[in-house]
Amino acid sequence: MRAAGFGAVAAGPAGAAEERPVSSIGAQDAAIKLGYADSVVFVPGYGMAVAQAQHAVKELADELEKRGVDVNFAIHPVAGRMPGHMNVLLAEADVSYEQLREMDEINPEMPRTDVAVVIGANDVTNPAAKDNSDSPIYGMPIIEVNEAQEVIVIKRSLSPGFAGIDNDLFYEPNTSMLFSDAKQAAADIASHVQEL
Repeated sequence: MRAAGFGAVAAGPAGAAEERPVSSIGAQDAAIKLGYADSVVFVPGYGMAVAQAQHAVKELADELEKRGVDVNFAIHPVAGRMPGHMNVLLAEADVSYEQLREMDEINPEMPRTDVAVVIGANDVTNPAAKDNSDSPIYGMPIIEVNEAQEVIVIKRSLSPGFAGIDNDLFYEPNTSMLFSDAKQAAADIASHVQEL
């Protein structure tokens, strides 16, 4: 059974780098996807740092774990403003060190992951780095979230990341965009998970 809003297509907010259709969902639909998953991997990036969302993300992870969901965090070595930036923020939010998984360790598990949640990580999740030899980031190692069964990207808009290029992940058939501030989105999703 499909919940209301699943599969809705939106062109994205104004200022999109390219007019390609994306699937857009709200916090309630995201909560359903996450709350009924067996495994969830959060992929934090600079957007999480800017929104100071690490504590809200940890609270969401805690709610999912209460429901028996296996939760991990995929850490790209250059996500954020400096190497180790995401590790520092997540440690500050008391995320267990065992849940912090390096890129090379987590990538082989992505095809078995029910939902990957990208929180402000742009270039480090862009499949163009692997698939498009014309892309300026071609050859850059990425966290292969597009291999997960489903992907939820929490981002304010479709704007490009630091590299200034469109993220092909946003337009993948298994990706849903949740257009919101990361801190607010995590809090809203956690609230809806509690109600499931």
